[in-house]
Amino acid sequence: MTMRNAWIAIVLSMLASSAVKAEEAVVSYKTLGLELALDAARAALKECQKRGYQVAVAVVDRFGTPQVLLRDRFAGPHTPPTATGKAWTSASFRNSTTELNAISQPGMMQAGLRNLPGVVIIGGGMMIEGGGAMLGAIGVSGAPGGDADEACAKAGIAAIQDKLDF
Repeated sequence: MTMRNAWIAIVLSMLASSAVKAEEAVVSYKTLGLELALDAARAALKECQKRGYQVAVAVVDRFGTPQVLLRDRFAGPHTPPTATGKAWTSASFRNSTTELNAISQPGMMQAGLRNLPGVVIIGGGMMIEGGGAMLGAIGVSGAPGGDADEACAKAGIAAIQDKLDF
């Protein structure tokens, strides 16, 4: 009987481990919907306009793929790619670009981040989080300084925050 019990235990453990492997093959995640992305971008643009800044605002999904790009009429031609780069950088590194700027100064351990292709480490890129997950990111470019860009990005996130906490 003990030999039979041992075989049953082996078979059961094999079945259990294959079930775990099957679960790992399928991944589910939450990401920012288009309407919320547009609402965040509009709110950020409106905040910057209220402050007298001509900017571009980009919102990317959790993978860094652009969803929305808004550019104020007189925002410089560099602002759309910079805003998109800030949002992509924030989504990629799961951090604000202001924080990444602080930890990647020359001579610091993370200084090499600045040399990676596509990375824009200037304040104004922020993650959009809700329900314990990173859903996307927003980037603002064109205000006089990264701190002003970030203030507009925060306003964009604040405008949709009640819809993110599910």
